[in-house]
Amino acid sequence: MSDPTLGAALRGAVDLSTLRNRPADPPAGTDAAGTGSGVAVPSLVMDVTDETFAQVLELSRTVPVVIDLWAEWCAPCKQLSPVLERVVTELGGRLVLAKVDVDANPQLSQAFRAQSIPMVVALVGGQPVPLFTGAVPEQQVREVFAQLLQLAAQNGVTGSATVDGEPEPEEAPAEPPLPPLHAEAFEAIESGDYPRAIAAYEKALAENPRDAEARAGLGQVRLLDRVQGLDLQAARAAAAAAPTDVDAQFAVADLDLAGGHVEDAFGRLLDLFAQLPAEERAPVRERLLDLFALVGDTDPRVIAARGRLASLLF
Repeated sequence: MSDPTLGAALRGAVDLSTLRNRPADPPAGTDAAGTGSGVAVPSLVMDVTDETFAQVLELSRTVPVVIDLWAEWCAPCKQLSPVLERVVTELGGRLVLAKVDVDANPQLSQAFRAQSIPMVVALVGGQPVPLFTGAVPEQQVREVFAQLLQLAAQNGVTGSATVDGEPEPEEAPAEPPLPPLHAEAFEAIESGDYPRAIAAYEKALAENPRDAEARAGLGQVRLLDRVQGLDLQAARAAAAAAPTDVDAQFAVADLDLAGGHVEDAFGRLLDLFAQLPAEERAPVRERLLDLFALVGDTDPRVIAARGRLASLLF
């Protein structure tokens, strides 16, 4: 992200004046200042062209618009776009996503200075807000969008979008109660009793080895238990002093993963795996597999780390 606070982003660093091809009718639901409470849109995710962009500029006076600059040949774009669509949809109209194919829309590509893609910017009140370039993790997308919404609120853009013709959402059915052992684990986690939570999940798995929720919960609570009470500075110092000390490297990798630094955690353990003799590698491989399961097998960072692990094995 160009500016972690986004606070200085509304400076007009990108000149969009040439894209106002014609005056656009203000979106339905806006007030005279363009900051009304609601606006109807065809979809929360829309394709935008050089010709239709003026409407998006006007829309941004009511609800913040995220611009996804992409191309068909761009592999990282295909990784990032579904993440952007999912997060925007989950926000329920607080943001709108506008997708721009840079090959088909050279005027927009030039206006946004899209030297590399994927490139993600936003429009707030008609002004550009640089966000980030490249396929970033979903958690970072969520954090950036949260900051964007704060910035929009500070600039009076607090409206929301609703999809034309969308029926009123039905009241969600009540969630079924948790199985007893899952409920026990949740209660233990809330009270900080991680060993008790671990025991509950282990018992649930003993009763049903295919219980995916228990398996995921067990991995998460084991990580919480391992990092509880660890001091990051002390752990890093110990790991730096003993590069092949398995326990010292495990501690920092756990802290990195718990803090969201997934690639750092994987890289540390893969480097350790590469340095150890073959007969000492098994615990490191097992820990890597545990962390892979926590992040998710389809995550690009897990796929890359699995590839490196395979190359080290063979």
